[in-house]
Amino acid sequence: MNLSLPIPLLVMAIFPAALLDRCSGQNTGTALGVLARDRVALTATANEIIVELPVAEGSPVKVGDVLVRFDTDLQTAKLNLAQAELEKSQATLLKLEVGPRVEEIAIARANVAGAEARLLDAEAVYQRNSQLVVNSVVSQARLDQDIAARDSARAALESARESLKELENGTRPEDLSVARANVRAAEAAVAAEQTVLDDLTVVATRDGILDSLPWNLGERVAQGSPVAVLVSGAAPYARVYVPEPSRVDIAPGDSLEVRIDGLDQPLMGTVRWVSDDPSFTPYYGLNTDDRTRLVYLAEIDLPETARDLPAGVPVQVKMP
Repeated sequence: MNLSLPIPLLVMAIFPAALLDRCSGQNTGTALGVLARDRVALTATANEIIVELPVAEGSPVKVGDVLVRFDTDLQTAKLNLAQAELEKSQATLLKLEVGPRVEEIAIARANVAGAEARLLDAEAVYQRNSQLVVNSVVSQARLDQDIAARDSARAALESARESLKELENGTRPEDLSVARANVRAAEAAVAAEQTVLDDLTVVATRDGILDSLPWNLGERVAQGSPVAVLVSGAAPYARVYVPEPSRVDIAPGDSLEVRIDGLDQPLMGTVRWVSDDPSFTPYYGLNTDDRTRLVYLAEIDLPETARDLPAGVPVQVKMP
């Protein structure tokens, strides 16, 4: 190298060479990263107005603690409607299962008796007038009317007898199947509406810290928008990038030394997970030298003694 170059040019010439040497995989014994915690975003299931925010940001929460309440008036009305439809379907099914009442059968039998009497009367009138028409005492038109009345009475009797038979035979199995299916559909509708109503009260799904409440009291939240974000986990974990040459040396369950900025002594962590996919350029598009620049995301659990450490602190993990 020409040492007679001015100092700024000399530095510019040396720095890329040093950076290239660092990226070429010569320093692969350390994985760099930061402390992290699991973040749980709870979303709105309906386009409703926030009516209550009972927990302040930064507060510790337990599973089941209420974090956000939405207006429930509209959904309560929908649930009441679904419950009314269920009661209607259940009443219809019960009526079909019990079958006709004794009084209904008695009425049907009385209708049959009345139809028989009307048929006998219509038949007698016809027989009498059929003799009188021969002597021209009754016109043919009147006789035609008597025939029509007799046939109508006979049809009415047949209808009354079939109605009585239907009541005596009871409910058809097909009608019972339809009624039971209607009850099941109504029950499913009630369960669905109840679930929507329950989801209007957002509760913590994990123990942790309420990190943020993106919406304010009184705002109408768009469906699917995050309304509460939890930071969970008893202790943070190290999220680091493992250099490619060290990837084959670590596996879930391995113990590794983790150095955390601000702590004098390292902690021993346990590998939770290592990605199978490298970051940056696909491995099959790289030559031997370039492959050393690949890194694999890994997560390393820390002991309970690290529970008070904040997320985002840089860490270094010594590779085996």
